[in-house]
Amino acid sequence: MLYKSDSFEVAFIKDNIAEFKFCVAGSVNTLSQQTLKDCASALKELAANSDIKGMIFTSDKEHFIIGADIFEFLPTFTKPEAELVTWIKDATDVFDALEDLPFPTLSAINGLALGGGCEWVLATDYRVASTDAKIGLPEVKLGIMPGFGGTVRLPRIVGADNAMLWITSGAENRAADALKVGAVDAVVSTDKLIDSGISTLELAISGKLDWQAKRQVKLQPLKLNRVEQGMSFAMAEGMVMGKTKGHYPAPIMAVRTIKAAANCTRDEAMAIENANFAKLARTPEAAAQTGIFLADQYIKGKARKQAKTSDVVIKQAAVLGAGIMGGGIAYQSAYKGTPIIMKDIQQDALDLGMGEASKLLGQKVQRGHMAMDKMVATLGKIKPTLNDSDLQSADIIVEAVVENPKVKQAVLAGLEKDMPAGTILTSNTSTIRIDELATALEKPENFCGMHFFNPVPKMPLVEIIRGEKTSEQTINAVVDYALKLGKSPIVVNDCPGFFVNRVLFPYFAGFSKLVVEGADFAKVDKVMENVFGWPMGPAYLLDVVGIDTAYHCTGVMADGFPERMSRAEKDPVTIFANEKRFGQKNKAGFYQYAPDRRGRLKKAQDPQAVELLSAITDAPKEFDKQEIIDRCMIPMINEVLLCLQENIVASPQEADMALIYGIGFPPFRGGAFRYLDQTGLADFVATADKYAHLGAIYQVSEQTRKWAEEGRIFYKVEG
Repeated sequence: MLYKSDSFEVAFIKDNIAEFKFCVAGSVNTLSQQTLKDCASALKELAANSDIKGMIFTSDKEHFIIGADIFEFLPTFTKPEAELVTWIKDATDVFDALEDLPFPTLSAINGLALGGGCEWVLATDYRVASTDAKIGLPEVKLGIMPGFGGTVRLPRIVGADNAMLWITSGAENRAADALKVGAVDAVVSTDKLIDSGISTLELAISGKLDWQAKRQVKLQPLKLNRVEQGMSFAMAEGMVMGKTKGHYPAPIMAVRTIKAAANCTRDEAMAIENANFAKLARTPEAAAQTGIFLADQYIKGKARKQAKTSDVVIKQAAVLGAGIMGGGIAYQSAYKGTPIIMKDIQQDALDLGMGEASKLLGQKVQRGHMAMDKMVATLGKIKPTLNDSDLQSADIIVEAVVENPKVKQAVLAGLEKDMPAGTILTSNTSTIRIDELATALEKPENFCGMHFFNPVPKMPLVEIIRGEKTSEQTINAVVDYALKLGKSPIVVNDCPGFFVNRVLFPYFAGFSKLVVEGADFAKVDKVMENVFGWPMGPAYLLDVVGIDTAYHCTGVMADGFPERMSRAEKDPVTIFANEKRFGQKNKAGFYQYAPDRRGRLKKAQDPQAVELLSAITDAPKEFDKQEIIDRCMIPMINEVLLCLQENIVASPQEADMALIYGIGFPPFRGGAFRYLDQTGLADFVATADKYAHLGAIYQVSEQTRKWAEEGRIFYKVEG
């Protein structure tokens, strides 16, 4: 043994080639501060060992290194900027020491090499990846940028354009794609990974491969002349600003860091990266996005604990009601490995559902992400049927029929009567109370809500709704199934609209009141998109949801919360619903829609929509951007606070992740509670009080006022 620590061990693997094997305690390898300190000591000692002629870096786990230990590093981000620069330089010195070893080095990459793990392999001379490996720098998703030399080494290895694409997207790149751009030197099957690495090192040691020349490229300025630099960086900055609208400082800082260091040596470039990383780490966006990471870990950890306590084994699922939604659920279940029966009363609906599943799988084949035989096998896990008897083998049934309580009650009662005892029933309702539906059942303990979001394959959230009589056994089993689907399940208690739709419709109500008072809905959309950061403004979102769906849901919410959410006398949604302008589904709502060259619906202004609204709106009026934001967001955040106070949602983490995953709450703001922490709850109450005369949705609860007086903080500083 040449060296041993709690995180790695070094020993000769063949002749004079040493193996540096990462073996961090736990299920994955991460780079903790202690690991980096140990690496610094080891590399210094190993560099002085004249018996070592080459070194291969390996992992004893399924993945190489998944990144830095973010839980440990987060408290450091609160330090003064000067201290942060010193801290990050100490870390990058370790990677420089790795790169400067006096013999050729190679990383044998299995599974994931992400963040700090990717930066580790970039510091070695050669990189051989297994066919299932993925490498990438996802730091921008945490509101930061690569800080262990990623902005320095990657551009010099794969070129500035490829590096900026990797870094600003934060994508995980498949081994084959990494090979195409030169991020890895070879891709081999997992069983040949170590042997291939050793063979490569032997060629380098014998002089048949010039490892020193390969290393030298990373120590020098980028090989771009001034004109090429100008074009490359200007295009990258323009693309990043176009996508982020200036809300996310990390990707643009990464581009500007690479630009500033383009004509520098490694050490000069590293100093620029150190300084800019320290600036980013202290931004509110970094706090928000790292907060999302922690909240995501929280909800996933909670869900895994619930799933582990389930004593129900779900071997066969079923979805009742085909079409687009049913087909999406069927696809997701089959794709993730749980066979599913898709039942409907009409063959056309089954054909539509199977067509949806086939289309989604076909897209994976076209992109090279799935082999044709796997597509066929996955489709084989979906059994379309018109026969009720085929449902007998299902352990769980997702009812996804029309959003009508009487229809759903009849369907659920029939299922309960015909299914074996213990079959779990769920309803994919978006607003109807679970307790109302449960009145039709003899065993409501076996029933809960399972609210999927459209499009099912893309939306990570599944809202699991606990009825008054739902058993914990049922909840745990449904959470387990949702996890098997690859979803992020969040359990909420029952009320009209549950959590996500309950807080969304006050937002729509605030928007509608603005329009009635003379606001231009297209300008409101632009403010909510470009200034606040929503992926789409309220008018556009209503068109995507469907005006008819929104009209129906508004009625449900009005019945459930008559004081705050009664249907307005003057209501744009009602006007359009009566005119059968249902939004994107029939290409006319607030906007008109037509397919672009790719077949995607593109919105455009529609004078007829403005004319129809004129019957209920005041004279056109300009509103200040902040007033538009306040009048849309206060009703939503008020309702979010009420949901926490009423125990509809159990924690700020679950509320924020439901908003981000369910309706696209701007990630750079971190969710409603993170947003409140950053703006101040007392300031929120004061602003809400300015608009209290507009109605109950603007009036804060006594509990909220008390929290504000107490200086309530929903997220303590991590660490």
